[in-house]
Amino acid sequence: MPNAPVADQRKLLSIQALDSEALLASHRRTIHPTLASIAELEARASVLTDEMVVHTTEVSDLRREVTKAEDDVQSVRDRSARDTERLESGQGSPKDLQALQSEIEALAKRKSDLEDIELDAMERLEAAENALAATRVEIDEVSSGLASLAAERDAAFSAIDAELARLASERGSLLEGLDPALLALYEKLRASHDGVGAAVLVSGQCTGCHVKIDNSTLATFAASSEDTILRCEECARILVREE
Repeated sequence: MPNAPVADQRKLLSIQALDSEALLASHRRTIHPTLASIAELEARASVLTDEMVVHTTEVSDLRREVTKAEDDVQSVRDRSARDTERLESGQGSPKDLQALQSEIEALAKRKSDLEDIELDAMERLEAAENALAATRVEIDEVSSGLASLAAERDAAFSAIDAELARLASERGSLLEGLDPALLALYEKLRASHDGVGAAVLVSGQCTGCHVKIDNSTLATFAASSEDTILRCEECARILVREE
């Protein structure tokens, strides 16, 4: 079995403690509750943006429809006014005047129908404008909510990043002069064992995988020198003896 100074092996436990703290801090960053809320609001914002396009197009189309209906009604009114003026002037043959009277009556019916169309278009336009206004209000609310959540997330991330920077600084201090081979082994194991490369051997048990070491292996450990690097037979992590 390879060797490393006892002090370095025990220092490794301090490094492991810092690495575990950093792992938890990074995990808190990835599961921060604001992230789910932001994702939910962003999804809602996307839906609202699509609705905004639909409502805006509908309002634009209906405004053109109302304008056309108004123009149609006005055109009939103008023609009816001209016919009424001619009829009231009495100019023309009785047959012509009778034809004018019939046309005026037909125009009155046509105007009534067109006014119904105009009213229906105006009602639909009002409903579409209300829907567009409501969507705009909700978009503003969602935007405000996103800004608030982003500020909360950024503040939390800033605190976590400061914690990670502190842990990294402390880790850097502990790494100074540490046995390179021991560190390399630790980093390799940590990468493949859920962030835990070293554990304490407590009462014959590995605190990494919580498996009890068999008596034969414990006897081998006891017979080895203090600077021997012990390994758990179950999880392969570095085992550091209790002080």
